[in-house]
Amino acid sequence: MSAPTENSLATRCVHAGERTDPHGSPQTPIYTTTTFAFPTTAALLDVVEGRVAGSLYTRYGLNPSILALEEKLAALEGAEAALAFASGMAAESALFFAHGREGIVCIGDAYGGTLELIGQQLPLLGIPTHLLLGHELEQLDGLLADGARLVFLETPTNPALEIFDIAALAEQVHARGALLVVDNTFASPVNQQPLALGADLVVHSATKYLGGHSDLTAGALMGARALLDPVWNWRKNLGQMPAPETAALLARSLRSLVVRVRQQSASALIVARAMEAHPRVARVLYPGLASCPGHALAARQMSGFGGMLTLEIAGDGVAATAVADRLELFALAPSLGGVESLVTQPCTTTHHGLTPEERARRGISDAMLRLSIGLEDAEDLIADLHRALG
Repeated sequence: MSAPTENSLATRCVHAGERTDPHGSPQTPIYTTTTFAFPTTAALLDVVEGRVAGSLYTRYGLNPSILALEEKLAALEGAEAALAFASGMAAESALFFAHGREGIVCIGDAYGGTLELIGQQLPLLGIPTHLLLGHELEQLDGLLADGARLVFLETPTNPALEIFDIAALAEQVHARGALLVVDNTFASPVNQQPLALGADLVVHSATKYLGGHSDLTAGALMGARALLDPVWNWRKNLGQMPAPETAALLARSLRSLVVRVRQQSASALIVARAMEAHPRVARVLYPGLASCPGHALAARQMSGFGGMLTLEIAGDGVAATAVADRLELFALAPSLGGVESLVTQPCTTTHHGLTPEERARRGISDAMLRLSIGLEDAEDLIADLHRALG
């Protein structure tokens, strides 16, 4: 079953990509099959050589459960096509190998694993990489003129929720013949549509909001088929395919994406406003607050402000650790986007791999606590934070 692109996002989340089941299941069944049989060699070659779409071998992604998921993922971002991966980092690595070999520029803060991959590991393979902070954008055009062909960014960023102008960057990047890739994990397709703003590709850690229940690990890459085709072979030969069971679990989660994210976004704004008034909170980083430097831009390019916010506790890292340890409803854990609220201190988890000097250069202080707001009542979460803050 397909969902026409004119349908709303909520409708596409439910119906896009679903296969018609002869037994009447409203969702695509789970095909745990590793290989698929053909009536003739000619029929097999039609699929192998791309003349006919069909299932063949699960490691290639040619499995009904995975193909159905990919159609749904594409529909969420208004993309021509999508590829599913075993993790967000798998999606990024295949993307960089396919399109970043001439040079990659990463703008702003990003997940610590992404920074490690771009800053430390890809250069070992001879791939030129550059890490620019948000206030260093004047250097971008020179790097593009020198040959960089892929610009990568998160917006909002992890963990400081910095906002970048996707449309303006797309215009600048395209003028130099390069690609713009946006990691849309924090915003989700519910709150932001980067392709519609001019980005070429969108990447997700589907472990987070797309999965939404802290029970699967997956990644996704969405965009034009011509840009995804070169990535397909990297995914195949690096063994980055999710299992059919994971694909089906992710498709299950996507059906409720809109209602989950809208509620998380609404609660996050309530929590952010309450924390802004607390004397033991030095700063609240949330794009929905008028005090956020990127608020006006976020209001233009986002339809909602998301479920992530970062508190900078008055004092030092020890004070922030004490607050995190006293929380009861917020689970002390990395990751984000699940139905349960989480708290993490970036210097101990997501950005622990960076040196203290690099964290300081990026403005990631030890006193920061990153909150992922779940589906609990916002007032209960505020009460928990008040208890922990003292």
